[in-house]
Amino acid sequence: MTPQPDPRTAECLLPAVGASVPQARALVRRELDRWGIPSLIDDCALIVSELVTNAVRHGGTALALRLVGGAGWVYGEIYDPGDGVPRMRESGADATSGRGLMIVAALADDWGVTRPQRGGKIVWFVAGDGASSGRATLGADCLASVC
Repeated sequence: MTPQPDPRTAECLLPAVGASVPQARALVRRELDRWGIPSLIDDCALIVSELVTNAVRHGGTALALRLVGGAGWVYGEIYDPGDGVPRMRESGADATSGRGLMIVAALADDWGVTRPQRGGKIVWFVAGDGASSGRATLGADCLASVC
């Protein structure tokens, strides 16, 4: 697949229901393949899966997923209207939950949480070569795809 000019974006509004998790993963797989960066598909799909799962469980009634990608990098963010701030926690060996942010931290080159003035929170991540430059290009004109 021939890479497209930088940057590209994909955005999706989703209800806070379990079915949104595989829909978000499918968006990541489709768009990153279309953008010509298949090496990041698996890691970004898992990161998005964990973050969307958290938003579904703790964030409110809806969420927004936004991906921005360039040659070898991806920036992603998940917005939800919830007040709580995600935090890593210790999970026992037999725990069936509580490892999502540890997975995000292990796979992403960087990640964090911001609190927009309108309320809620944005959990963001960057991955890939030149990932730190990805956040700097967000104000540029983008080729957008909306689900």
